[in-house]
Amino acid sequence: MKKRIYLDHNATTPLHPEVKKAIERSFGDFGNPSSLHYEGRRAGAAVERARASIAAFIGASPEELIFTGSGSEANNTVLSMFVCPAMSGAYHTADSSPVVTTSIEHPCILETARCLEDRGTKVLYIDVDRFGKIKKEELKKALDTKNTGIVSVMMANNEIGTIQDIKEIGKMVHEKGALFHTDAVQAVGKVPVDVGKLGVDFLTLSAHKIYGPKGVGAIYVKKGIPFCPLIRGGHQEKGRRAGTENTLGIIAFGEAVRMRKKEMPAEEKRLAGFKEMLKKGISDEIPDIQFNGHPRDSLSSTLNVSFRGAEGEATLLYLDMEGIAVSTGSACASGSLDPSHVLLAAGLPAEEAHGSIRISMGRGTTLEEIKYVLKVLPKVIAKVRGMSTAYSK
Repeated sequence: MKKRIYLDHNATTPLHPEVKKAIERSFGDFGNPSSLHYEGRRAGAAVERARASIAAFIGASPEELIFTGSGSEANNTVLSMFVCPAMSGAYHTADSSPVVTTSIEHPCILETARCLEDRGTKVLYIDVDRFGKIKKEELKKALDTKNTGIVSVMMANNEIGTIQDIKEIGKMVHEKGALFHTDAVQAVGKVPVDVGKLGVDFLTLSAHKIYGPKGVGAIYVKKGIPFCPLIRGGHQEKGRRAGTENTLGIIAFGEAVRMRKKEMPAEEKRLAGFKEMLKKGISDEIPDIQFNGHPRDSLSSTLNVSFRGAEGEATLLYLDMEGIAVSTGSACASGSLDPSHVLLAAGLPAEEAHGSIRISMGRGTTLEEIKYVLKVLPKVIAKVRGMSTAYSK
């Protein structure tokens, strides 16, 4: 088998070696963190150390962080609060649009929003420009004409890497008295994130995007903001999320954050260089392409490119046979044959959206791997285009 080159870090990341060690060291922390005996107190103390570490990483206080089972659960929790009686009155009324979000959010936001609509909640979707930046004039109009409860805008897009102007958007939202949430799952650990500087009321994050384990996420909830649990039936997380804590996962999450704090600055610079190398190499060797996402305000680790006349799934499979793992978009939507909703929202025709791949790099990506991709990719695209009756030079 060929040496594998993994370039799908936006879908998930391998465990950091130090995270593995932290898990192994914690096998003895099997007690229920809610129990009062020694074993429970020991596990509980480990959970609280991790909570403090993760909270500090995003500029929050430990009591403002709630652990969940995933980033998707965290996002579901935030949006679902707005059908909760605890949020009525100040944040939504009969004639309001209590939820405002964008057309390029992760499916866990969009599907929750549609579920809320089915229950009678009004939801407004803001469009984006061709680079994936939200149209602020549309948001301003929505905030001026509607009694909005919450605005949810992802910080960094998982498919095209575009980073939104979260601080500016948050200021707009708060001026109208609404709450502000950002899905920062793809941003935390890749770019600096400080909830105080960003001015958010809610922020969601996930361990497995930053070399931690799957099955653990978190919500930042600003102190003093009303909260309504999604999962009930226990006093865990101060009554805000029932269910025995995933002790090993939370400990590993804390260690992943510790390593991100140490490694992130140098890694971001290195991957930015690789991204520019990929863009130049692809532009020089392959005609009829388009890079998707913002040219500057974008994750250094993410490159999305459309190849006219080359179907994305075929390109992915041929690259896979060459030992290279990439993606055609969000892993949560990989079972769908529909073109990317993000690329369609950014104005790409369906055919070009179908012909796109996402390269997302990580801490293990090397210069030799990037050179290999640039050697193989032109041949693959030529082969895929050669099979297409729709492509002509």
